Amino acid sequence: MNNLNYGIVGNCRSAALISDIGAIEWLCLPEFDSSSVFGKILDSKIGGSFEIHTTEDYKISQQYLENTSILVTTFDNGADAFEINDFMPRYRKENGGYMIPPEIIRYFRKLSGTPKFKIAYNPKLEYATGETVTYVKDDHIISLSNSEKFDSLFLYSCFDLNDLKDAKEITLNGDGYILLAYNEKILNPTLPKINLEFERTKTYWLGWSDKTTKYSKFNKEIIRSAITLKLLSYEKTGAVLAAATTSLPETIGEVRNWDYRFCWIRDASMVVKVVSELGHKKMAKNYLQFIVDLIPDKDEKLQIMYGINKEKKLTEQTLDHLSGYMGSKPVRIGNAAYSQRQNDIYGILMDVIHQQLITFNNDTENGEELWNITKGIVWVVEKHWQEPDKGIWEFRTEERHFTFSKVLCWTAIDRAIKVANILGKKSNALKWEPLAEEIKNDILQNAWNEDVQAFTQSYGSPDLDTSVLLMENYGFIDAMNPKYVATVHAIERDLSNDGLLYRYKNKDDFGLPSSSFTICTFWFINSLYKIGEAKKAKKLFKQLLTYSNHLGLFSEDIDFETKRLLGNFPQAYSHLALIETAINLSNVSDEDGVLDAIGRE
Repeated sequence: MNNLNYGIVGNCRSAALISDIGAIEWLCLPEFDSSSVFGKILDSKIGGSFEIHTTEDYKISQQYLENTSILVTTFDNGADAFEINDFMPRYRKENGGYMIPPEIIRYFRKLSGTPKFKIAYNPKLEYATGETVTYVKDDHIISLSNSEKFDSLFLYSCFDLNDLKDAKEITLNGDGYILLAYNEKILNPTLPKINLEFERTKTYWLGWSDKTTKYSKFNKEIIRSAITLKLLSYEKTGAVLAAATTSLPETIGEVRNWDYRFCWIRDASMVVKVVSELGHKKMAKNYLQFIVDLIPDKDEKLQIMYGINKEKKLTEQTLDHLSGYMGSKPVRIGNAAYSQRQNDIYGILMDVIHQQLITFNNDTENGEELWNITKGIVWVVEKHWQEPDKGIWEFRTEERHFTFSKVLCWTAIDRAIKVANILGKKSNALKWEPLAEEIKNDILQNAWNEDVQAFTQSYGSPDLDTSVLLMENYGFIDAMNPKYVATVHAIERDLSNDGLLYRYKNKDDFGLPSSSFTICTFWFINSLYKIGEAKKAKKLFKQLLTYSNHLGLFSEDIDFETKRLLGNFPQAYSHLALIETAINLSNVSDEDGVLDAIGRE
């Protein structure tokens, strides 16, 4: 069973997915959202890959170098053994800023004997449109695309270049390297220089991980998830991607296939809030600058998502020549959802702004701009909170009065009031309080369904939705409020399937959902913890962790029956929720489920 057994390596400019047998099957250069140079994950025949072939007697294992993003794949047949350290260089430059070239290094290390292997180097530029031709030059291999758009890729190595191109057997007599670069090198790499790049990159990640808040339990999972979220951040602008891939399907053979290489305000804001709570404030500052740069005009509405270089138009198109992941068509690039209205993003963004003003003690370089954005958000919410929208799950047709959207409209005003008080704007805070009260009363009156005994997906609906669990998370309702407790139990009764949660069960634009949305299960586990069922929450959490891939990574969805990973990968949503849940449950003792610190059970 293919279970998205990939590792991610990256440098906050682009990222590669490498399979558990050491094959690069997804890489876009020079940036995350560029066209692919290897895309086998989206078409096993023509997508292109960079594979290592050994005889069958080699056992292959894979792990990350601890507390780094360097992926180590080991090949061992007992007598002969070697490992490949895959990484994309990232380290601080002497004059400030970071070295993040658009390249990936495969550092071969001989461990024992005389290991032999073949390299199948098969780049397919521009999403495998047109033909890619590969030539051996004096000191490198160049691949060129003859599709409508010109592109090129350069390979440098200490191995014989003709042997590489022709997939001839290579004997590893000592350490070696292959460097893949988007740009032609001015100075050719050497083994000592490759080793230096490796050490510098390793040192960067060890330092970054060391700055991450430590916890007594689940620390390993928290660190791996934090590194994964960092890998999904884009250095140049501060954007945070939803995932590193496009068109990995939510269900095999169906059409829920989307491009996630963009910055959703919702996902990114949630990521930044969690990562800054772990001690990484720079990422939060960069993201807030991204937001400030996006909203130059006071009356400009916030889109739900943007390109990582602040593009506002993300036209969706299909790549019909690609067969899709395991035959799941269409393969899409771009995302038509950018034009949707989703009223929850205002509250999620205001929550982050409020958190950052507290974190930085109001010492932010862009305080005036953030105050401007705050006032603009209040204006938009006041004018539009009573209107229906597409909701957090991006229904493509019908608009409704979604409970989650309404709760986040309340959150927007609640945090705006708090921000006003922090900044000494008391008159604004007083002026906005009645609006917060009005929205809250509207939700309490219309979102509660007496027959179902729960807050439901939308006003007047009997359908349940896990996003409603976040009412407590955003401070709208106390965890021990009987209506919230009843909602948690109703959602468990209706949406839980063997400990995994549906987002919702009602039909949407594409029929009935048939896989579990991973973040929803984390939300549910958190809710159990909050209402005092810590023992049960911890048991479900430990069970959920076993569904990650071999490296502890999660995608967007999990199949209910097989537990295989589905959807885009790795998914920021899943990993931010894993961190939140792990932090909460790190207070729960193993013996009996009582809380070490809080003592609610």
